[in-house]
Amino acid sequence: MLLTVALALEYEATCMLAEHRLVSGLSASETGMYVDTLISMAEPVLLFFRWRPQLRDPGDELVLEAAVNGRADAIVTFNEKDLREARTSFDIGVLRPGEVLRRLEP
Repeated sequence: MLLTVALALEYEATCMLAEHRLVSGLSASETGMYVDTLISMAEPVLLFFRWRPQLRDPGDELVLEAAVNGRADAIVTFNEKDLREARTSFDIGVLRPGEVLRRLEP
């Protein structure tokens, strides 16, 4: 998993939303620990080029920038429709999580 500082902050802000914490059943402290663990597992990516604007959603732009600058082979998402530009413009695959799991099976 690749993360820029901006994308990590976006993930943190989204995870800390009351509606997401309510659904997950996590307290603010537990959510903070989750986000910290997620960030610690990621490979940091420095932005050498900003590719905005390319997509309609500013949050998706952060994902695309991390993928392009981190030289990702694919973006794994449920949001294929909004990230399809990555396929053609940047030659980055856009895969659903189930597809990735099937590829990992022996």
